[in-house]
Amino acid sequence: MQTRSPSEAEGLRCSPEPPREASSPSPLPRPSGLMPVAPGAVEGLSITLTTLPTVPASDPAWLLALGWPVPPWCLIAKPGSDELGEAGATILQESKSLLKNQTVSDQAVAEALCAIMLLEDSSPRQALADFLLARKLAIQQLLNQPHHGAGIKAQVCSLMELLTTTLYQAHALFYTVPEGMLPDPALPCGLLFSTLESTTGQHPAGRGGVLEEEVKLSSWFRYLPESVVEFRPALRTLAHPISQDYLRDTLQKWIAMCSDDIRAGVSNLLVYVKSMKGLAGIRDAVWELLSSESISQNWEVVCRRLLDKPASFWEDLLQQLFLDRLETLTKEGFDSISGSSKQLLTLALQELEVKSSTSALSKHIQFEHNVALFLWSESSSDLPSDAAWVSVANRGQFAKSGLSMKAQALTPCVQSFCSALDSKLKARLDDLLFYLPTDSSAAKEAAPTVQLRSAFDRYADAGTVEGLLRDHCIACIQHILGCVREELQSAQSLLRGQADAPSDARLNAVLFMARLCQSLTELCPHLKQCILGQSGSTEMALKETRSTKKLGKGKAQGVTPMQAKWQGVKAELLQQSLFAYQIWSSAVTKGLVQCFTHTLLLDTAGSVLATATNWDEIEIQEETESGSSVTSKIRLPVQPSWYVQCLLFSLCQEVNRVGGHTLPKVTLQELLRTCMAEVLAAYEKLVEEKQEKKAGTFPMTQNRALQLLYDLRYLSIILTAKSEEGKTSRIKHDSGIEKVTDFLEGHIDPFDLDVFTPHLNSNLNRLVQRTSVLFGLLTGTENQYTSRSSALSSQELHNILPLASSQIRFGLLPLSMSSSRKSKSATRSTERVQVPPSALTRAEDEASRPGSLFRQLVAEEEDTAAPSLFKLGWLSGMAK
Repeated sequence: MQTRSPSEAEGLRCSPEPPREASSPSPLPRPSGLMPVAPGAVEGLSITLTTLPTVPASDPAWLLALGWPVPPWCLIAKPGSDELGEAGATILQESKSLLKNQTVSDQAVAEALCAIMLLEDSSPRQALADFLLARKLAIQQLLNQPHHGAGIKAQVCSLMELLTTTLYQAHALFYTVPEGMLPDPALPCGLLFSTLESTTGQHPAGRGGVLEEEVKLSSWFRYLPESVVEFRPALRTLAHPISQDYLRDTLQKWIAMCSDDIRAGVSNLLVYVKSMKGLAGIRDAVWELLSSESISQNWEVVCRRLLDKPASFWEDLLQQLFLDRLETLTKEGFDSISGSSKQLLTLALQELEVKSSTSALSKHIQFEHNVALFLWSESSSDLPSDAAWVSVANRGQFAKSGLSMKAQALTPCVQSFCSALDSKLKARLDDLLFYLPTDSSAAKEAAPTVQLRSAFDRYADAGTVEGLLRDHCIACIQHILGCVREELQSAQSLLRGQADAPSDARLNAVLFMARLCQSLTELCPHLKQCILGQSGSTEMALKETRSTKKLGKGKAQGVTPMQAKWQGVKAELLQQSLFAYQIWSSAVTKGLVQCFTHTLLLDTAGSVLATATNWDEIEIQEETESGSSVTSKIRLPVQPSWYVQCLLFSLCQEVNRVGGHTLPKVTLQELLRTCMAEVLAAYEKLVEEKQEKKAGTFPMTQNRALQLLYDLRYLSIILTAKSEEGKTSRIKHDSGIEKVTDFLEGHIDPFDLDVFTPHLNSNLNRLVQRTSVLFGLLTGTENQYTSRSSALSSQELHNILPLASSQIRFGLLPLSMSSSRKSKSATRSTERVQVPPSALTRAEDEASRPGSLFRQLVAEEEDTAAPSLFKLGWLSGMAK
């Protein structure tokens, strides 16, 4: 039984009488309908006396008790009276307030419930209702208390502790073990009924009330009457144990009733959590609390006895709330990324649309206007500072040198945009990683020796979280692509409406968006991680390495849904990039072919002479009717017209200005196809004009027809890709070229045409070979002749290009020699045994040939056994 100090007892607002002299035993005033209560009821607060025999006011025991510092009686209402005493109300109030505190012991709760039952003459079912109602009020108070910063974690943990403690105490107070089943000493039960029995039952010796043990040591105890000493309270109704079905139904209804308040309250609390790191901290704290030994040890047994099913407050109440808040944070984060990326894109396009003639342009904007300036400019960041002693394989995953950026024509504006986007994606990803499992934490939870029991799998929703990240990241990229698409469509409509050549300012913006979409997947590595996730990115990297090692071997491995989405994002970005390049190629072709068509259709003698080039004079042997041979000279074109050369060279300049070596093959083929189609349309227009035979026009002479035929055939060779996939367009071009060719050959004498055709073809092949490098950006490696030496004559030995045995444009660049050293070292060991005299003469000749110094350096490098930093092999990996 609990005791209180005299000052606490005075707080009960009892009505003591003032001390009197023993010689004046006047009757004590007592309100009608009220009776005295023994001091033990005041001090214990757990037992309230409902019946007490009436004692005369002049009883010496009461008079002696008046000198006791704690009031010896309190006035409470008799059962059935309309008036409730102040002491009873106070006891009832404090007992009910004690029920709200989950930190008190089970015995204290049982005593408080006994006091309530004796005061209100209630049943155990009503006591259960009072207990659960008090705990519901405690939950509401806990959710409504002010929160500051880390207090949210403490509130949620206190809420979980209150719920679990309530179930444990409900088991300890109200659950009774079925008959025939032994109770578990470690899991108390039926404490309310045992407390009631000990309070209201009779002592085996027949003597002793509830006051005996508390007041028997007092000096005035021997003066108390026997009716007071042996008093025990009694219930008017029997306290029947609560059935398990009723207990289960009541607790389930209580949990369902509290769930709505908990969800609403916790949702309001989580609004103040602004990061996923904070959410993960609260979740981990709840997991540690529920997984502690004090809570988890008998949790399954208690839930099975009380609810007939397992109960997980995290999964039933909190998990979805955390996922909803996490989704909100993810959406807000990626919406912010989308908005800032759109603003950055708009700002970059506004800067790029400034005319290039403006002198105040920054260097980065100049690089965007002309990528060739960027490619051939030197910078301190071209090579990493540790390029001389750190190999490519040992560098970081995201380390990019300036040379690698230039090799891919990734301008500074594109790099800055992608860097800003990638840094924001990295921030979102790093924040989300706090909510996802790491390898160490997953292994720790999987080890049975570390954690005996886990209350719940805190990483069970990792797949859902990664899915939310993936979906919102894809939505963000699609939003950026939507902005790019709108800008490209606007630029396309403006460029189509221009009758003259398109403005460079608008095309610069189009090319920036093309390069941006083309390089976004490479310069934003965290974009790939956001979409693939941790496991997906690792598997993807492994598959990519395997595919490069085993190219074309085995069957194609299946693609996971995450990889399919990543491939879809890459396809959308590539599609927008190709669309932008298509706008650029159409505009460039339109401007250049307009000038070409204008010059071609000029029908004056001066214009024909102004565009004419040198013709070659060739001696031929002809046989007369008598059988003798006659030497004659013919003149044939060996160079295309000036406007043809200007068209091709200007086209190469435009391709080179945008970084032609990085243009997609599809774009380049589309550029050539469109250009050839418009050139052919210009020739067809010329044929139409000549067929009309208007008066005053310059006639189509044989020489002009030869030059036009030579130009057309040369253009068809240069502007037609060998591996063109569009067969229908190829056939259409061939049919158009055939019509124009027939018209031009109709203006050449048939006999002369038979004589001219072999020499004309020879000149044409020689011209294509000579210009294969000059117009290499257009022809690529497809139209380059590989077997040139067989068709050479003795008079052309001075020509360097046909004598080239390889197609490498820079054959003397240092290459890594690691792959061929073993075989060469074996051959050198045999060659050094004996050197014939002829080898000495060859060595002298080799020393006089160009490039001999480089070959000596390579030979010295191969002969050196010890490794050195100054080998030529490391140069090949510096730009990676």
